[in-house]
Amino acid sequence: MATAKVLFVALISLIALQHAFVNATFASRMKCTWGYDNCQIGDDSVKLILNKWSGAAIQGYGEFLYGYIDMRIKLVPDNSAAVVTTYYTSSEWSSKETDTHDEIDFEFLGNVTSDGSDFYYTLHTNIFVNGVGNREEQFRMSWYNPTSDYHNYTIFWNPYMVVWSVDGNAIRVFRNYEDQGIPFPKYKPQRVYSSIWNADDWACQGGAVKTNWTYMPFVANYLNYIENVCPYTGPNSVVLCNDPSNWYFNAQYKQLTGDQLKTMNDIRSKYLVYNYCTDTKRFNGNFPPECSKPQY
Repeated sequence: MATAKVLFVALISLIALQHAFVNATFASRMKCTWGYDNCQIGDDSVKLILNKWSGAAIQGYGEFLYGYIDMRIKLVPDNSAAVVTTYYTSSEWSSKETDTHDEIDFEFLGNVTSDGSDFYYTLHTNIFVNGVGNREEQFRMSWYNPTSDYHNYTIFWNPYMVVWSVDGNAIRVFRNYEDQGIPFPKYKPQRVYSSIWNADDWACQGGAVKTNWTYMPFVANYLNYIENVCPYTGPNSVVLCNDPSNWYFNAQYKQLTGDQLKTMNDIRSKYLVYNYCTDTKRFNGNFPPECSKPQY
């Protein structure tokens, strides 16, 4: 299987590889934050376990502004109904009442089976800016089996765009239209999180299918954490990380290439099952402003 570095070439090109990769591992960059008995961190591997009593979560030690993060994940196999595995970046929350956090999400929503015979996992993506999300896109994960082997999931974030990718193939882009009054994450440092938990009130077929606890423990496995980011070490980092001399400001990272666009559009045409920008009933025709802008 191709390494994460090779797969990522398909997204941002060889020039990025000229910049030093941080010598990151799960052990050096992550810690368990809840469900300690269900959270196992090895040198460069993680197991997150869900049972009736607890889920589990990890988070990164350091914060960053811009760059990319990548990890290989093998999701919960068999009957994973209403089991949610998450992988995301987020800035700090002040409080629910004054929430202004930024967040970039992958969420994997389990289903009754994972072998393609009945129901598939749902890959849920979202982005929050200044505490406002409601920008969901969902994919039917039927172009590969996310439970039989490890697959790379990458978040790439620079001042021009946010890109979500699977095995080096972009599946979604959110562009920066801040100059047109559309918020974009630029100034709040984020850190990496991942978790496994039960959400049988909504996660599987709208809450109609509940978690079958006879299949526990539910285990998500992780390998090979990679990051190439601008570390946040204090307020001056906002200036330093927004300096155009940083590698991710290079003109070639302003948009995807023609081949990347072709692959992404093929995935989206076949597997995209929900796009907030086409949900007329939800927004009553009054769509968020970015929906009228080209994203890629």
